[in-house]
Amino acid sequence: MPSTPPTLGDFTVLPISFPPLPSFPKPTTHYLYLRRNTPKIPTPTDSRSLFLTNCPVDSTDIHLRSLFVSLVGPGRFESATFEDERKDTAHKLSPLDAAVPVNAVHLLRAHGSTKKRKREEEEDAERSKEDEAARLPSTWTRPLRRSGSTAVVLLADEKSVEQVLKACAKASKTKKYPEWGAGVADKVPALGSVWVKQHNRLCYPDPATLQQAVDAFSAVFARREKEAAEISKRLRNEPDEDGFVTVTRGGRNAPASRSEAEEARKKMIERAEKKRQEMEGLYRFQLREKQKEEQEELLMRFEDDRKKLEAMRMKRGKFVPEA
Repeated sequence: MPSTPPTLGDFTVLPISFPPLPSFPKPTTHYLYLRRNTPKIPTPTDSRSLFLTNCPVDSTDIHLRSLFVSLVGPGRFESATFEDERKDTAHKLSPLDAAVPVNAVHLLRAHGSTKKRKREEEEDAERSKEDEAARLPSTWTRPLRRSGSTAVVLLADEKSVEQVLKACAKASKTKKYPEWGAGVADKVPALGSVWVKQHNRLCYPDPATLQQAVDAFSAVFARREKEAAEISKRLRNEPDEDGFVTVTRGGRNAPASRSEAEEARKKMIERAEKKRQEMEGLYRFQLREKQKEEQEELLMRFEDDRKKLEAMRMKRGKFVPEA
C-alpha cells in the first residue's frame, strides 16, 4: 500500500485512526488537511488559527479539542468554528426578524443605535433572552456535518500553530495516528439508534413549552412592530445628512394612498401593453402574417359590399312607379 504524503499543496495531511464500531468492526483511517488560516478578509486572530478541511461528519468542538490535546498537549486549543456555524452567524436572522415586516426590520437596525446609547449592554442581553424564549426547542441532540466540511480552529498563540503542524508531520511519518473521539464518549450525546430515538421523542415536545414559545414570540413581535411604527413616525420630521426633511404623502401607516397605488399599477399595465405592441412587427414572418390577415379582411369586406350591391339592384328592378 503506498505511503501517505506528508503534505498536499499548502495543506499538511493528518491521518486519523477510527476505532472499530459494532456497525463496522474494522479500524479505518481518515485524512484531515490543515494549513494556516488565510481568509480573504484578515482578522486579528489569523496568526494563531488553523484552517481544517475534510472534517469527519460527527465532528464537534470536543472531538477537535481531544485531537489537539493528543498532538500537542492540553492548554493549546481554544475554540473551533465549523463551516455551517460560520454561515449561520453571517446570515443569522432571529425568529422575530424573520417574521417582522422587512421595513420594520430595516428601521430597527438602522436607527436602533439611538436607543442603545443609554444602556446598550442591558438591551442586548434582554434581546438575547427574548430571542431564546421565542425559539422553538431543538429536535436533535447534536448536529452532523456535511461530508468534507471545513472548520477554523483557534489556538492559544502562534507558537502553538507551528507545534501542531510539526506534530501532524511527525504522526504521518511515524504512522502513529491519533485516535478520533478518544475519551469523549461521556461528553457528547451518542449517535446511532439512540440519536434517532431521541430525535423522534424531541419531535413531540411538551405543549406547555410550545405555548410559552408562541406567547413570547407574539409579545415581542407586537412590541417590535410598535417600535418600528414609532421610529417611522419620528423619521418623517428628522432631517437627513444634507439637512433636508423628506416629505411623504398618505396616512401615517402607509407611504402612499390607495389611489396612488392604483394609478401606478395602471401605468405599469399600460407600459407592458405598449411594449407588447412594439414587439409584434419585429420579425418578417410576423409582418407577412399581418399582411395576409389584412388581405383576407379586405376580401371579406369586398364580398360583403358586392352582396349588398346585388341586393339593392334586385330591389330596384322590381320597383314599379305609380301611374
